[in-house]
Amino acid sequence: MAAKAENRRTETGIPRVAMVQGAIPEHQLAAVYDPMINLILQGSKSMTVGDRTLRYDPATYFVMSIELPAVGQVHPAATGEPYLAVSLTLDPSVVANLLADLPATAGGQEKDCGFSVAAVTPELMDAWVRMLRLMQRPADIAALAPVYEREILYRVLQGPHGGMLREIAAPDSAMARVSLAIQWIRRDFNAPLRVEALAQKAAMSVSAFHRHFKAVTNFSPLQYQKRVRLLHARTLLVANAHSVTSAALDVGYESATQFSRDYARVFGLPPARDAARIMANVRGAPR
Repeated sequence: MAAKAENRRTETGIPRVAMVQGAIPEHQLAAVYDPMINLILQGSKSMTVGDRTLRYDPATYFVMSIELPAVGQVHPAATGEPYLAVSLTLDPSVVANLLADLPATAGGQEKDCGFSVAAVTPELMDAWVRMLRLMQRPADIAALAPVYEREILYRVLQGPHGGMLREIAAPDSAMARVSLAIQWIRRDFNAPLRVEALAQKAAMSVSAFHRHFKAVTNFSPLQYQKRVRLLHARTLLVANAHSVTSAALDVGYESATQFSRDYARVFGLPPARDAARIMANVRGAPR
């Protein structure tokens, strides 16, 4: 059912459900990812957030419960079939409405991290199959997609990620407060970051804010801002043809030299060489 996907995010016509297939350009896999459930159907994928890397294979699913800057790699199956995956973008209001109908104890215990991987259960796979079949029956989407979405979320809530998923719908949880802080960082990523002010906005002490932010994102607040700046700068270099100095200044760096050092540490090459490599790969890609 997902075989018509392209090597980029491909909409299905079902709200919040997308699919992807094939070799995805490496630079497109380095991004700030939205909260989602991602199910691998063929091949495998690795996802690196900070210094933590997770690999997931067919019949595993990946949950990201908060916006995270990550670097991904996709691989075809050992037998040659292309990478193939489907995803459901998480809507906290949908999760909250579901939780209102469930016992307070429903859901697994994992809460400390904003991303993890687990094995798919037959019940979860069955819900996904029925959801994807709606691509063949568009007239049924409005009536049935919300039902299947609730079932997918319910099955995830029953698994090891249940506690993590529950946290995103609780407005006073530490994860919800970190999520608000992330929105503030992303909105003003090129401005100086005062962690004390951010902690105050999140209604936490500075030490508690640092601890929860690091546990959820695998970054400190300043590291998170730096990664967002570098990802945005990469887009400016590749898509908008900015100079290195211009990109550095636009994303908030005061020193182009420091920017180049940080950039090379994350992406493996200095900015100009990395942008030239990406453009050469894009020009050489089959159309």
